Amino acid sequence: MSDFPCYRGRFAPSPTGPLHLGSLVAALGSWLLARHAHGEWRVRMEDLDPPREVAGAAVQQLATLDAFGLHPDGAVEWQSRRSALYQNALDRLLAEGKAFACHCSRSDLAAGDGVHHHCTGKTQRPNPAIRLRVPPGATISFEDGLQGGIAQDVWREVGDFVLKRADGLWAYQLAVVVDDAAQGMTDIVRGADLLDSTPRQILLQQALGLPTPRYLHLPLIVDAHGQKLSKSSEAPAIDANDPLPALHAAWLVLGQAFPAVAASFDAASFLASAKRAFLPDRLPRVTSLSLAALHNAADANAV
Repeated sequence: MSDFPCYRGRFAPSPTGPLHLGSLVAALGSWLLARHAHGEWRVRMEDLDPPREVAGAAVQQLATLDAFGLHPDGAVEWQSRRSALYQNALDRLLAEGKAFACHCSRSDLAAGDGVHHHCTGKTQRPNPAIRLRVPPGATISFEDGLQGGIAQDVWREVGDFVLKRADGLWAYQLAVVVDDAAQGMTDIVRGADLLDSTPRQILLQQALGLPTPRYLHLPLIVDAHGQKLSKSSEAPAIDANDPLPALHAAWLVLGQAFPAVAASFDAASFLASAKRAFLPDRLPRVTSLSLAALHNAADANAV
């Protein structure tokens, strides 16, 4: 009998800056879907890229989640403490010939339009990257819980992808696959910017003999130029001292009816009302929503 629940989801931010509205949509959406399924909701800090991390960001993000009432079921996991798990998985792939050392430089990759099919490195690098060997015809299809049927020819569109970087840092694709399996994740709810990564992760799950969870990709919030709100584009941080405005905005992004939460007076009362009123069928089946559309929805609900 499995030690894991029927539904376990997670929110997994990277500590590259404060949480913004787009982050909150992913956090709240994953929390609501987990609660709707009477399942668990966890938090994992994806702190694997020190050069991109902002000092104090991880602690600030966790404090913001706490202020918004989004408390995980269990201790927060930190990817930076899980290197041994990633190394074990990589060693298996190398031993089975499913991964290989790659000595290609950036210029070598550019010659193939960035799609890697075999190593063409002209010199042996002391610390080569490690890539997954993607065979021709490796097409992955899956049914996204919100976006519908997705298919990608991973060999043609992506090629052999990196599992460990030449600088010694673990690649996101390997770490997320190993962690989701080790932590018993059954449902992955996240932003649609990661929709394109999912076929790679499923292919890697198959190579490692790991279960494939269910996936659901929520719409991204984009600006007037169609650019995703992100910490790197200096999207404004959500205010931990005044959670309700951001919670109301995220609720609208998730396609939910504002009157159901209109009477909430703090984060706890909002979440209690949201948990009762949440309807998954109302989630927008789109990959992005503009800030302008969000403002229009807010005005319409205010009438």
